[in-house]
Amino acid sequence: MKRQRNTKIVATLGPSSSDYETIRALHEAGADVFRLNMSHGSHDEIRERHRIIRRIERDMDSVIGILADLQGPKLRVGTFAADGGEELVEGQDFRLDLDETPGDINRVNLPHPEIFAALEPGASLLVNDGKIRLKVKDCGADFANCEVTVGGTISNRKGVNVPDVVLPLAALSEKDRKDLEFVCQLGVDWVALSFVQRPEDMHEARALVDGRAAVLAKIEKPAAVKSFDEILEVSDGIMVARGDLGVELPVHAVPPIQKRLIRKCRTAAKPVIVATQMLESMIESPMPTRAEVSDVAAAIYEGTDAVMLSAESAAGQYPVEAVTTMDNVAQEVEGDALYREILEQQRRTLVGIGSVAEGIVAAAREIAETTNICAVCCFTQSGTTALLVSREKPRVPILAMSSQRGTARRLTLSWGVMCLVTGELSRFKQAVVNAARGARVTGLATEEDSIVVIAGVPFNTSGTTNILRVAPCEERLIFAADPE
Repeated sequence: MKRQRNTKIVATLGPSSSDYETIRALHEAGADVFRLNMSHGSHDEIRERHRIIRRIERDMDSVIGILADLQGPKLRVGTFAADGGEELVEGQDFRLDLDETPGDINRVNLPHPEIFAALEPGASLLVNDGKIRLKVKDCGADFANCEVTVGGTISNRKGVNVPDVVLPLAALSEKDRKDLEFVCQLGVDWVALSFVQRPEDMHEARALVDGRAAVLAKIEKPAAVKSFDEILEVSDGIMVARGDLGVELPVHAVPPIQKRLIRKCRTAAKPVIVATQMLESMIESPMPTRAEVSDVAAAIYEGTDAVMLSAESAAGQYPVEAVTTMDNVAQEVEGDALYREILEQQRRTLVGIGSVAEGIVAAAREIAETTNICAVCCFTQSGTTALLVSREKPRVPILAMSSQRGTARRLTLSWGVMCLVTGELSRFKQAVVNAARGARVTGLATEEDSIVVIAGVPFNTSGTTNILRVAPCEERLIFAADPE
C-alpha cells in the first residue's frame, strides 16, 4: 500500500482491535506493522489475530509486518492483610523481605531474592510506576530495610523498579521462552525483547529465535542506556520504550536519550521505534492533546523509523482515529522544509562510506536527488541493501523488492521503504524489468519516468550489492517477454 509519508506506524492489537473489519480499517488508515502484546491475551487469541492479519495481507495484496512483544520478568510486591493496602508516609521505615505473610504498614513480601542479592545501601526502589520511592538503609540476602522518600498507597502486587543496579535476572522468563517459541512457529516477523540490560540478553534471545524472526531490543532500563552501543550491535532493531525508562530515570532525561538513540540507530542502519504514551488521551477521547501531537512530531523530526500506539489502538475507544492522527501528523511534519534540513544535517554526521554497498546506495541517493529520477529501487535478499538506502533517507520513494516474503515483511518497519515480493531472478536485466514494472504498478512512476535500480551480482546472495543503473519505465521495457 502506497503511503503519503515515510515514517512507519506500529499499532498494537487488543480487545478494541481484534476483528477483521477493525484490523483492516487500521491498516487502511495507516498501520504498517501490527504489535501482538504477549503480556495480554492467550495463545489462541494471539493466533487468531495473526491469522486475521495474514488474511488482510492477502485480501489487500499488501505486505504487513507483525511484531510480537515479549512480556519480560515482572517484579512485584506480595499481598497485604488490609484490602486496600497501606498508606506509606515520607520518612517512615518500611521493610521488604521474603516472608510470604501478608504485609502491613511496616513490611511486605518481595518474592525476588535476586533483587536482594543486587541491592546495596543507598539504592532506590520504585513502587507502582515510581509513585512510591524507597531508599535502602541496610540489606541482606532476604531483606531490605528502607526509608520512604516519597509516600503513597501501596497495595497488592504493585510493580517494583530497581533503577540503580543491574539485576542478575535473565531478560527471558519461563513464560517468555514459551511465548517466543510459539510466535516463531506462528511466523511473526519481529520479536521484541523486554527487560534488556546487557548485550548477553540479546545473544540468548537470538539463539532461541535461530533466524526465524528479526530481534528487537526494548530500551527501558538505565543499564540498557549505558550499554546501548553493545546492545545495538547485536540487535536487528531498537524500541525506545519510554514508559519504564521514564520511571527509572528522571523524566527530563528521557528526551535527550531518545534523540541520541535515534541517531545511533540511523548510523547503524537499523530501524528504531519510539513508543509509549504517544497519544494516551485518545484511549478515551477522539482528539489528542496538543502536547501529544508535539511529542509525536518531535520523534518524527528526529528521524525515527516508526512511532507506536499501545493502549490507544489495543484498548481505546478510538483505535482507527488514533492511527489516522499519527498518519496526519507524519504527513504534516514530513512536508515541512525544516524536516528535510534536519535529516540532511544528520546525514553529514554519519560514519563515512566503508563498503561497496554503502557507496552504491549513497550514489543512488545522490543521482536520484540531482536528476529527474522518481524512485530508488533495490533488490535485497536479507534486507541489508534496503536498510542502507533507508538510512540515506532520500527525497524520492524507496521500493524494496525481494523474493523472500519474510524480508519484505521485516522491512515494513524501516523508514520510507515500500515492499514488493518478486520471483527469484538470475540476471540483472530481469531485475531492471521487474523494478520498472513494480514502480509502475505501485504508482511511483509513469512510462515517462526513470528510476535508479541497485542490486547485487550474483543474484540471490546476501551482501553482494555492487551494481547501479538508471533505467526508464517505458512500457516496452516493462512488458518485455524475455529480457536478456
